[in-house]
Amino acid sequence: MSNRPNTLYLVVPCYNEEEALPHSAQVMREKLDRLMQEGKVSPESKILLVNDGSRDKTWQLIHSLCDADPAFAGLSFSRNYGHQSAILAGMMAARQHADIAVTIDADLQQDIEALDQFLEKYQAGCEIVYGIRNDRNTDGFFKKLTANGFYGLMHLLGCNVMSNHADYRLLSKKALDALAEYKEVNLFLRGLIPTMGFQSDIVYFDVKEREAGTSKYTFRKMLTLATDGITSMSTRPIQLITIMGFLVSVFSFVMIVYCIADWFLGRNVPGYTTSLVVSLLMGGLTIFSLGIVGEYVGKIYLEAKARPRYIVESFIWKEGNIQSHSTEKEEEPHASN
Repeated sequence: MSNRPNTLYLVVPCYNEEEALPHSAQVMREKLDRLMQEGKVSPESKILLVNDGSRDKTWQLIHSLCDADPAFAGLSFSRNYGHQSAILAGMMAARQHADIAVTIDADLQQDIEALDQFLEKYQAGCEIVYGIRNDRNTDGFFKKLTANGFYGLMHLLGCNVMSNHADYRLLSKKALDALAEYKEVNLFLRGLIPTMGFQSDIVYFDVKEREAGTSKYTFRKMLTLATDGITSMSTRPIQLITIMGFLVSVFSFVMIVYCIADWFLGRNVPGYTTSLVVSLLMGGLTIFSLGIVGEYVGKIYLEAKARPRYIVESFIWKEGNIQSHSTEKEEEPHASN
């Protein structure tokens, strides 16, 4: 690693964060100042705020921050594309200017003071550093239950994800360039990034209470993320369908033999209950199997159309006293998708 200070970009996805953003922006700016003063990052480092189609005044706040301070940059989608797309867009914009990019949520529940440890791991030779929360004491019972269930299901189905890692990570320029080579429309960065195989390490951090606003990660979004993760990173559900189909076939064969034996022995058994149970079992498994296969077919359909993963409407970036403000309709501000 070079001894010169590295240019750091903090990539911050924002969705309806008008309540939390003023405080979070101040905390991030102060932290960036301290890192600059300590010589850990270069003066060209920035905080890149990505507006994911917010319906409130989030973009107006980002615009004001960028106008007032060149340390802030802003990127805005034409509509809401989702958390994963916002993170990817920010990283792809950052890789044109930064040596390293760190993604962190706008509510700053992820401890921003852990940045020092991220930078130490990077200086030690790691291209990727994952932030792992120490515990889930700040979560409610339902959130804790669903989160543990999410990671348990992902591991059961063969997805290579780290438990309690929620997109708080550092990527080097090399890792960002490698990530740009991945073209799939269905994004699941928590599973995708570990497949790149670069030297990596872990930083543990404590989760803080939200300073303002409410969490935008609803149960529906968590369920969608789980579905995307499973269908993007694992074919095990289809393998399970094959196994279930084989077991049901064996069970059906046994039932056929049983019924034929009854007929030869002259037993006059109506068999209503047996027929009903078998019919319900077969029907339920068939519909469930079709649903899982349909999820994969739907993903193939989206990939085949190859639509943009996101459309950038505005990008604000200052270098010194020069401001660049563009309106684009591309997948990424500076790189093809």
